[in-house]
Amino acid sequence: MQQPIDPNIFRAYDIRGIVDVSLTEATVEQIGMAVAQQSLQAGVATVALGRDGRLSGPRLMAALERGIRAAGAEVIDVGMVPTPLLYFTAQRYAGGSGIMLTGSHNPPEYNGCKIMVAGNTLAGDEITALHAQISAGMAVADQPGNSQRQEVIDDYLAEVERLNTLQRPLRVVVDYGNGAAGAVGPALLQRLGVDAINLYAEVDGHFPNHHPDPSKPENLAELCAVMLRENAPLGLAFDGDGDRLGVIAARHGQTEIIWADRIMQLLAEDVLQQQPGSNIVFDVKCSGRLAQRIAELGGHPIMSRTGHSLIKRAMREHHAPLAGEMSGHFFFGKPWYGFDDALFAAARLLCILSRVDDPAALLHAIPTGISTPELNIATAEGENHAIIELLQQHAEFPEATLNTIDGVRADYANGWGLIRASNTTPVLVLRFEADTEAALARIQQQFRQQLRRHAPQLQLTF
Repeated sequence: MQQPIDPNIFRAYDIRGIVDVSLTEATVEQIGMAVAQQSLQAGVATVALGRDGRLSGPRLMAALERGIRAAGAEVIDVGMVPTPLLYFTAQRYAGGSGIMLTGSHNPPEYNGCKIMVAGNTLAGDEITALHAQISAGMAVADQPGNSQRQEVIDDYLAEVERLNTLQRPLRVVVDYGNGAAGAVGPALLQRLGVDAINLYAEVDGHFPNHHPDPSKPENLAELCAVMLRENAPLGLAFDGDGDRLGVIAARHGQTEIIWADRIMQLLAEDVLQQQPGSNIVFDVKCSGRLAQRIAELGGHPIMSRTGHSLIKRAMREHHAPLAGEMSGHFFFGKPWYGFDDALFAAARLLCILSRVDDPAALLHAIPTGISTPELNIATAEGENHAIIELLQQHAEFPEATLNTIDGVRADYANGWGLIRASNTTPVLVLRFEADTEAALARIQQQFRQQLRRHAPQLQLTF
């Protein structure tokens, strides 16, 4: 008998819930079965399966395997790996089908699934369709599938090393945050010839040192301190499942976070030298300077909705060799595989930086404006999406060009502002950037006015 499943775990980009509350072993088994049935219908009889370092991983992965095999599909079990290695396995050995069991950067009590079926990363309606499929009932196959364990780390390391050669050694402090990237990153950097000082490379699902989210400056404080103490010009930080990267530069006794939309300018220049005139995809939270730089380099800037699944879809639609998100996801097309891979991104970035005498100065020189970090305004459950719909219909931003593909982005001659609904938590997400402090204040004031007019119940935090 099918067990009822909490529909709220089916999110915009993946499946995510609290273990043994909304995400039980029975739930995960049914998810595995549903994904396997879809894969078989798409003509792919094998599903790759991996997990991050969370404490609930082994038993939930066993449940996923039971579900996949019950549907009649074969399982390639790669064990505990960063998310990019599961994607790599799916693309190389499983016809593009795979499930990564991961809670990403969520607290330890969470876990979830990132899903590929025949090369397509599920998103939006495709994920909610899994819930409908499970609720309708699923038949067990007459013949269960088999399972085989496959070691893929050496294959992955060899492939990344083949495509990335440093021109000289670099001294780098790397914070793995006790996440799954620690199982692979130290070996990769050693093979590349990096002089690495590793922090918290031991995989530990308790995350005892700090939250594994490099998009939050407070999680980078120790990395910055070690960089200054060790006189290291570069710092890298990975999230819990190794698909997001944070970058720090140190000069003259000070550290600076180099946000992803600035890193994308360097990566875009590198890609466009090799593939002139290409489309480059980025999400709505990225700086206007990124689009400007892509165009200056002869490329075509493509703005996309936020979300790793949606970005990958936009890459395919526009045949883009590179994409990036402000959150630190970097996606590489040919000669790579089109998925977000923080380890590959680190290798590619270090190759670029190894070509210059002062890599921190190169990072510092990437154009930037005066900007805010990502700002959040709490709302009631589901209220954030209703507010965005209201703003899209009625908000007024004089002298701005509006983009409503994901929330409301208002671009002015001297800056921009964005408000969108998070698809993972009940908050509104805002970001602002401008050429001057005065312009930044003016843009923020316009957003405050519209929120007070259309959502006066909110407690504004900016």
